[in-house]
Amino acid sequence: MPDITGLNSNVALYFPSEDQFVDMNELGAQEHKADYLPWKWQFGVTPTDRMCFWPMDTGPTAQFYRTDLFAAASLPRDPEEVAASTDTWPAWLDAGKKLKRNSGVSLIANASIVYSQIVNASAERYFSPAGRALFQDQEGTIRRAWDVAVAAARAGVTARVQTPAEMNSAWVSGKVASHIEAVWWGPILKSTAPDSSGTWAVAHQPGAPGNSGGSFLAIPKSCKDPKAAFDFITWLTSPAAQIQTYRDVQLFPSAPKAFESPQLSSPDKFFGGQDVLGVFQESAKEVPITFISPYDSQVSEGVLKELVNVETQGKDPDRAWADAMAQGIRQLEKRGLMT
Repeated sequence: MPDITGLNSNVALYFPSEDQFVDMNELGAQEHKADYLPWKWQFGVTPTDRMCFWPMDTGPTAQFYRTDLFAAASLPRDPEEVAASTDTWPAWLDAGKKLKRNSGVSLIANASIVYSQIVNASAERYFSPAGRALFQDQEGTIRRAWDVAVAAARAGVTARVQTPAEMNSAWVSGKVASHIEAVWWGPILKSTAPDSSGTWAVAHQPGAPGNSGGSFLAIPKSCKDPKAAFDFITWLTSPAAQIQTYRDVQLFPSAPKAFESPQLSSPDKFFGGQDVLGVFQESAKEVPITFISPYDSQVSEGVLKELVNVETQGKDPDRAWADAMAQGIRQLEKRGLMT
């Protein structure tokens, strides 16, 4: 094992093995806590309150959209006006219906994106930190995300394209006018659809912003010198260093003081001269603190599968929801997590 290891955004999967990692609270982690975004910091804290996974980069989300396609459908094209006119999910759905009616263009690629980004922006997800199952609650986040995603599919707001190749083609051709995703999607869009340069913009998404992606650093128990490893980690993720790593490899900072640097503020020709990093900096400060369980995927896989069935095969949404819940419960029961 290396003395320092990097982990992706699925860091919660390592919570059951937290005893294999050093608790950085014992090395002075709390002295640095105020330097980082609160929600990102909390992602790295285990349910037993051990600070095992240090905040590296983040993935605050917003809506990317085609200004020319919005204008052709008589929708606002200015980022502030777009954000104001789609500030709630019902308003966003109305905009999607108008876009489809006026131009035949879909607002988003598929219902699963809608569902996932609502969950990513929610303070409550599948389980509570104490382990209580929340995903079956009829008034909870998971059911609300499901209902909005189903409504989008049934209203024709989604293009019903599922694979990455289909989605890329839809963005390139103008079949789909927008996407809700993290800051790191900007460079991907530039390489995917270079001929559309100047026609894209970024606005705040409906409701609260969320987070999609971002990495962590950890110190395995086998580390020969945990204090030296910790000192290196805190240097590598200091605000000054995060400014440089954004410039070098586009890792969006987890230390908000880095946002003050003029190097993270500049007009982007691909996005019509907009300073899109400013939008994501604002979003990053508003992402809610939430708990991600190592067992979320045992439920989400079934939910996403059934959403595709509703969207592409016309399956009854109530039957699909019941089947998704039953599948999730079966998966959890196999692991002795529900009886």
